[in-house]
Amino acid sequence: MVNLIFFLISLLATTVGAISGIGGGVIIKPVLDAFGLLGVSTISFLSGCTVLSMSVVSLLKSRGSGVKLEVRKSTFLGLGAAAGGVAGKYLFDLMKGWFPGDAVVGAVQSAVLIAMTVFVFFFVRYKSKISPKQVQNSAACLLIGLSLGMLSAFLGIGGGPINIAVLYYFFSMDAKTSARNSIYIILFSQITSLVRTFAAGAVPAFDPWLLALMIAGGVGGGFLGSAVSRRLTNSGVDKLFSGVMLVIILVSCYNFVRFVI
Repeated sequence: MVNLIFFLISLLATTVGAISGIGGGVIIKPVLDAFGLLGVSTISFLSGCTVLSMSVVSLLKSRGSGVKLEVRKSTFLGLGAAAGGVAGKYLFDLMKGWFPGDAVVGAVQSAVLIAMTVFVFFFVRYKSKISPKQVQNSAACLLIGLSLGMLSAFLGIGGGPINIAVLYYFFSMDAKTSARNSIYIILFSQITSLVRTFAAGAVPAFDPWLLALMIAGGVGGGFLGSAVSRRLTNSGVDKLFSGVMLVIILVSCYNFVRFVI
């Protein structure tokens, strides 16, 4: 029953993640934290593998969808995110060393996730009043990607809502274009994060069967998300995104209280 629940969480999270561009880890991580069945390191690793599988499938399925992939910009963003992912994982490991156990690390992650998600929620609600930029400089793209990757890796979410806000504000991308390019960026950061984890011999203990089920959920989410996205308008994607933000805020608040108490 527990494995089935984890599979369904992975499937639903990555379906929503593929549609909105948040990846799915930002849903998987706090929801699994709320169950309290696994350590934060194990959850981050399983979530990363799940989101990676979704990203590959979603990008392959979205070819020919008519939604533009800004290859040059997003590649530089992705390379920056990959480097930032290494730095973010280092910060996470450093904090784990300072504070043995999951309580302090989990509380900090939850607090940062709450602050980030609240900011993005209001940003998306009022983005029509915000004048977006049109960044072209490759170095600037690398630095922006570096910040995204560092934050995502530290939180163990493999991407997240901040990607969408950044892609709109700095690159004037609409909801669907932001979603596809965000998934492309997430692909870079997830591959780098997992390679570093294996290279450092820091793979946490986990049930292989559980990993297989979650990856299967990620693959299914990539297929379902791509199919549903084709039927949604940009406005529909924005509404789904805002609804998910509210859920993440509530779950993260619960996790923060649970870790603190």
